[in-house]
Amino acid sequence: MQEIAVTFNSGQLLLEGILAIPQGDGPFPAVVLCHPHPLYGGSMDNNVICGLSEMLAGASVASFRFNFRGVGGSHGEFDQGIGESEDASAAIAFVSVLAEVDARRLGLAGYSAGAGFALPVGCADPRIKALAAISPPFTMFDFDFLKDCTKPRLLLLGSRDDLIPAGEFLEFCRHLPEPKEYETVEGADHFWWGYESTLAARVTAFFTAVL
Repeated sequence: MQEIAVTFNSGQLLLEGILAIPQGDGPFPAVVLCHPHPLYGGSMDNNVICGLSEMLAGASVASFRFNFRGVGGSHGEFDQGIGESEDASAAIAFVSVLAEVDARRLGLAGYSAGAGFALPVGCADPRIKALAAISPPFTMFDFDFLKDCTKPRLLLLGSRDDLIPAGEFLEFCRHLPEPKEYETVEGADHFWWGYESTLAARVTAFFTAVL
């Protein structure tokens, strides 16, 4: 895997990101990775995001992780989710024109608040073919838009997540239209410490199957 530090524009702001390219000959399918809440320490260096990037590369899938505005070296400041959704859209646009990437096979994954910021964008953007929501925070965001989304979707939750009730999660997922996959991972909490490989393998298997 080769990791390349890049910058890209989101409106008037300059954001930073890391493009992970698998070994071998491309172009590769690719997944845009969106990190947790900026105000609670979320960044593209998050354990879940980094673990997923590495696992995807091992399966010959490129990934692009980036810092939302105001995080790390990305310009700007937190914008209550509005600007962050624009950042996700800008990241998709950036990845879609890269020579190393097959623009016909793009996915998007959001972890925690990253799912709240980015998945509505991914549902609406025809370039995104599949979506993954990791620990989607139903208490902070309205995820009803997923009921009108017909793209393949994967939703995952740790069984010990103390922010999202497992019963509420499962009930919501049961009422989503197909195609969908969802499950709770026994023993994992909201931060997935010690379960990064289990999570990354599940998400990678999903994207390799649908992209």
